[in-house]
Amino acid sequence: MRLFGARSLQFRSAVGAAAFGLLATGLVLPAPAAGAPGGGLSDSGVQIRRTAYGVPHIVARDFGSLGYGYGYAFAQDNVCELADTVLTLRGERSRYFGAQGEPAGGDDGPGEELPYNLASDTYYKAQREAGTVRKLLARKAPLGPVDELRKMVAGYADGYNRYLRDTGVDRIPDARCKGKPWVRPVTAEDLWHLVYDVNAASGSAPYAAAIGDAKPPGAAGTRPTTLHAPQTRPASNGWALGREVLRPGAGNAMVLANPHLPWVGNSRFYQVQLTIPGTLDVAGASLQGTPLVEIGHNRTLAWTHTASNAQHGSLYRLKLAPGDPMSYVVDGKRERMTRTAVAVVVKGEDGRPRTERRTVYGTRFGAVLNFGWTSTHAYALRDANESNLRSMNTWLAMGTSRDLGELRAAHDTSQGIPWTYTLAADSSGETYFTDASAVPHLTDEQLERCAVPGGEETPEALDGSRTDCAWGSDPDALVPGIHGPSRQPELSRDDFVANSNNGPHHTNPAAPLTDIPSVYDVNPRLGPRAQLGLRMIEERGTGADGLGAPGFSLRTLRESMLGNRVLSAETGRADVLALCRAHPRLDTTDGKVVDVRKACAALGRWDGRADADSRGAALWISFYGRLGERGPSQSWHKVPYDPRQPLTTPRGIKGEDPQVRHALADTVQEFAAERLPVDAELGAVQKWAGVPLPGCDGSEGCFNVLEASADSGTGTPRGGAFGTSFLMAVTLTDDGPRASTLLTYGQSADENSPHYTDQTRLFSRGRWVSERFTEEEILGDPRLEVTTLER
Repeated sequence: MRLFGARSLQFRSAVGAAAFGLLATGLVLPAPAAGAPGGGLSDSGVQIRRTAYGVPHIVARDFGSLGYGYGYAFAQDNVCELADTVLTLRGERSRYFGAQGEPAGGDDGPGEELPYNLASDTYYKAQREAGTVRKLLARKAPLGPVDELRKMVAGYADGYNRYLRDTGVDRIPDARCKGKPWVRPVTAEDLWHLVYDVNAASGSAPYAAAIGDAKPPGAAGTRPTTLHAPQTRPASNGWALGREVLRPGAGNAMVLANPHLPWVGNSRFYQVQLTIPGTLDVAGASLQGTPLVEIGHNRTLAWTHTASNAQHGSLYRLKLAPGDPMSYVVDGKRERMTRTAVAVVVKGEDGRPRTERRTVYGTRFGAVLNFGWTSTHAYALRDANESNLRSMNTWLAMGTSRDLGELRAAHDTSQGIPWTYTLAADSSGETYFTDASAVPHLTDEQLERCAVPGGEETPEALDGSRTDCAWGSDPDALVPGIHGPSRQPELSRDDFVANSNNGPHHTNPAAPLTDIPSVYDVNPRLGPRAQLGLRMIEERGTGADGLGAPGFSLRTLRESMLGNRVLSAETGRADVLALCRAHPRLDTTDGKVVDVRKACAALGRWDGRADADSRGAALWISFYGRLGERGPSQSWHKVPYDPRQPLTTPRGIKGEDPQVRHALADTVQEFAAERLPVDAELGAVQKWAGVPLPGCDGSEGCFNVLEASADSGTGTPRGGAFGTSFLMAVTLTDDGPRASTLLTYGQSADENSPHYTDQTRLFSRGRWVSERFTEEEILGDPRLEVTTLER
């Protein structure tokens, strides 16, 4: 079923250098008092204090020990996840699982018949062979990691390995990797490869197999392929709310974090608090295997990220030299493709290993893909994060920032945010939005002049036969090829900034961002999820949402987030009800006549929400998703899209349109075939490990995005889910932060862990977890468990 304003550059640079220097030079830490965080710890000791739902609060005296505690705590919950990720990054999946396989979560990957493990291994082996990460690690900060991070990552690896050593691979409690030969100690370099791969998540990483499987025409094993875009891309909602939209007494500013990512695989979040007394105290969430808080808050600053609408990679069509498919022509001159040879060990069908010799091909325009390589043309993909290990510098500096000025300096100095917008607020009541991500330096004129139109079998690309179609650079960019800080879209407000993966223009409709380079705003049109988010903020400002007096409090922020409104129903359900009441019997696409009266009654009784127990939501979501597949929405929306009314169009549904009638009849017929009542609860058709789930797809106008099947989280081939993952609603007050959080799939991916679905059950009921941030809050938790380690 289908349920599933410019600042002074000189000023910024000076502030940035000062902020960066604090990290680069290190600090002498005062010894904490006995009652303070870390009291009684030795210089190399670390304390892991777990509160309700297994959230670790890690305290240490230095960065290496802090990483050590974090690596150990993560391994306690997710030892198999990191072992599996490192296996991928070492290019060794084929050794243990054979050449076939598929990405985590069931994505078919680029090409239906592609031996995914072998192609993926080829890509990652070539990275190691080329020394890409090692070369970046050899660079000094800010191009390479600051010393504190090097120590933290090394400590994380040691902490993870300590858990393996103490537990023993044969005694790991998670049956998925217990006793497996591929569970081995990790190195700091493994973790830096993980960071590099995270940074490439909106560029080359999703096409790892397409790069690893590229072969010149006529080579053995070539096959017709289609360039598949990743089935699920990172997405998010993010709000930063300033003093002007808060209720009196509710605090100075608020931040809502709502990233949407897969619930399985290497994109899961892990919640943590990291503390070095006097130096660092930050809480929030990290992508698994990374040693820092990437979405979170400290005492006076909070931030979140949403996936940027900018291009972070560029596809180039290469003109090949006549008679030589491994050379390409630029400005009339022949250039030879680079070749990186690797040896991949593959487990054969007989269980015996064999070695396959493979090659990855590169060009000045990036790695060659397995798609469209003929005797005359090939396609290459260049990633703006091809030299980015700087992201960890940025997030560490953000975690120690006291206000928005220092956060901006962290961005400008490290320039490491890979593919996301940043939305932040500080305790002064100000908010800030920027796209500080790594974006190719392509002008609007280049994008128009260099465009190579796509066809039925070919994608749109840039012309790789001309140097004037290559990336330029800015004088304030740390690395060539990307836009510098002075070009990046940004907005400061004392009411709000908001984003739901739309372009920067509508960050705040009262102050639209204009004159943005097109490369920063691929699709300026607002989707229904973004429209709903802005509508929710507006209605909270007037009190029209039914949540009480106007203005945000922490309670109304939580209720807005998990109110599970469905914009398509708010603007179109009345039209569908009019249709089915006037025509109780409708024709399906294949000509059958279906009685839709019960469906009409179910939609009429529906509360209009996508709560787990809402009856009628499943029917609407299936109908609207089917309708969206029928053709351009302009044909069946009552009011079509109007760029002069971007916040409110398109809307309504043409009940007289045959596409609409067929879609409703087909949906009713499908429910009957699945033996589902038309008023089935939404949670009956989307679950995680048996727990009913709320939410729906953003294209249906759900703010709380969730795509899942009835058997997700059960280990079946369809066991993936996507959407709301880590939730954080935080208010910054004069007395410090107060926050509510929710990690929808829990802290552990081990189905036998008590923290596998404990927070999923809260999510199902719209409940949150009260964050424990201060010493009093942490020590006052009756479920507190403390582990002290010595390195």
